[in-house]
Amino acid sequence: MATQTQEKKTKGRQRIEMKKIENEDDKLITFSKRRSGIYKKASELVILTGTELAFVVFSPAGKPFSFAHPSVDAIINRFSGEQPQPNIQSSTHPLIEAHRRVRIEEINRESNELLHHLDSVKEKGKQLKQKMTGNEIKGWWDTPIEEMSVQQMLEAEAACGEIRAKLINKLKAKTYDGACAAHHQAQIMNPFFFP
Repeated sequence: MATQTQEKKTKGRQRIEMKKIENEDDKLITFSKRRSGIYKKASELVILTGTELAFVVFSPAGKPFSFAHPSVDAIINRFSGEQPQPNIQSSTHPLIEAHRRVRIEEINRESNELLHHLDSVKEKGKQLKQKMTGNEIKGWWDTPIEEMSVQQMLEAEAACGEIRAKLINKLKAKTYDGACAAHHQAQIMNPFFFP
């Protein structure tokens, strides 16, 4: 809509108030997104600094998820002060170890991509569900006039004026093109025709 003050179409990225999410669907989506973000950050930390890391998190449904490098057992043993088990990795060839690290990075990247795709599919499903229940977001032209503010009514009037002007210009262009074509056709049929 043509107005002096252009309004943003989206709210953009905003800080979310830290409070418990009550809606179960929103809670699961948020958990999935935040979990993949934590996995990504943990993976980056391990790759960049070579640290040993482990964490376990339980989903709202009670399903456990974990991330560890080199392994959960090794981290727990180190944390509890137990003697570490003989390092199996020390006997592996450096090329094999490098290939293993590259493969782990690839799997982590693929996992993050799949989680992102899953989130987008869930969001599309949620939108389709809203449309099926009749709660879809409507355009400005579907909003009842009684629910519009004065500013919204002025913007709608301006938009209708723009649409009307465009329609008139297209109609004139097509009418002119049609008249020119008819005149040309009449001259071909009757070369002695002079309007």
